[in-house]
Amino acid sequence: MSTNTDTVADRFVTAGAQIDPLTALTALALVAALGFTLLFLQDPLAHDALHDFRHGAGIVCH
Repeated sequence: MSTNTDTVADRFVTAGAQIDPLTALTALALVAALGFTLLFLQDPLAHDALHDFRHGAGIVCH
């Protein structure tokens, strides 16, 4: 039986030591791009585009 007393703060410190700035910047840019897309593209438009793509790829979705 092992006792693990890692806290969330410990995990942030560990992640900060293992993740280089370029990776962190890339992740932040990805999150920002997804947020921008969801905010300004609007969900119904994105849903319809993905739906049409699935049909165009020959995937039956309903």
